[in-house]
Amino acid sequence: MSNQSWTDSLQVCTNTGVGFSLNQVYREDGNHQEEHYYEDCKCSHQFSPNCFYYAIFDGHGGSKIAKFCSEKLTAELYFAQIKDDSTDDVVQKILREVFFLVETEYMESVGSLSAERTILMEDIKGLTAAETSRRFPDVVEKLRHINSELSSGTACAVGLILNNKLYVANVGDCRVLLCQTDENDVMKVVELSVEHNLKNHDELLRLSQLGLDVNLLKNASSLGNQSDTRCLGNYLVKGCYKEFKDLAPAVQEPITAEPDINGGIPLDESCKFLLMMTSGLLKTVEEVVTADQVNKYIAQCVVEQFREQTTLDRVAQGVIDKIVRLHHDRHMSDPARIKNREDNTLMVRNLNFPLHSNTNYSTYDSVSVSQTLFNSMNNVSSTSSSGPMDCQQVNGLGPDQKIKGYVDFNDFYVSLEKAKKEGRCPEWMKNL
Repeated sequence: MSNQSWTDSLQVCTNTGVGFSLNQVYREDGNHQEEHYYEDCKCSHQFSPNCFYYAIFDGHGGSKIAKFCSEKLTAELYFAQIKDDSTDDVVQKILREVFFLVETEYMESVGSLSAERTILMEDIKGLTAAETSRRFPDVVEKLRHINSELSSGTACAVGLILNNKLYVANVGDCRVLLCQTDENDVMKVVELSVEHNLKNHDELLRLSQLGLDVNLLKNASSLGNQSDTRCLGNYLVKGCYKEFKDLAPAVQEPITAEPDINGGIPLDESCKFLLMMTSGLLKTVEEVVTADQVNKYIAQCVVEQFREQTTLDRVAQGVIDKIVRLHHDRHMSDPARIKNREDNTLMVRNLNFPLHSNTNYSTYDSVSVSQTLFNSMNNVSSTSSSGPMDCQQVNGLGPDQKIKGYVDFNDFYVSLEKAKKEGRCPEWMKNL
């Protein structure tokens, strides 16, 4: 059965680049080890000459939910057929409705699983955990598996550009940044998304109005079985929130799929690029620089890569590679504190920023990109270089007057095929 969706055939936005790195547990023996499959997802499409759509998903509890929501949200927005003359209110209404539609579709898709859970819960009603484990071990194991499936959810951020106006909608803790210059040509970074977590005072107020103890929540690191106060999916923390001690007092579902929406924001010549990233990247950077410098640091890294790279994919991947190397170095200097990192994903949408120009560079650009993907897939340590080679390092031409190949791709393709079979390969790499 093919893993491809019809949305894969939609026109891709060519002004977009993506970089990523798989999660990693730092081991004492220095070997690389993934803690779980890659759970992020992204999409970037051009729906019409004047309408562009971008989305990034940060899944938890499995990779299926991020892919499901990616396909459904893309489809719903595509068929919404937003008109060129749509007002800001109309676009915002469509975005809000699409989030709720995707949420409904997902909940319906797990209906049979939730029904099975209800039946199993009825079978052990009134028994203590110890009694249940002793008398019905098969039921306990089955419930564990079902609960794991029903706990799968995802944060999501959407960017929509319509007639040079930007709209942003998000649930959870993915982040969207607009980088633009002021009248003095100084770069400034504007955060357009809203992080829905227990550090958000507005979210704490909302939860308190539902009957939850704010003082208790302030000292908590999670809400039910997740850290975000909003998400797509996660039936367990929504439909079964009464089973969680900290959520039980709520008069209605405290975890919601309602997005915060910002826009439309006019995009003029001062707007240089748009960044969309998962929380894994943010947490990785926070362990390298201070929390209040994260946005500025990521934007500076992007500017550096724009000055060095010739493609947007290489810009995004260059940023990821640098941050991963720095994080690994920080682990080496403080292994007791820095023990792992999550999946890192960054999407760069160029608006008005010049890419580095070097015609000789592009001759072997595809070779360097493949090497970069190979390095990322295997979580190359900070001592390895995954960036582009300098032109002066390429020695001589072949008989056909083309640059000689200098990379053996056998290891790359072996690793790629292995990742596909094990389900660890991101969607956009599966056709390589």
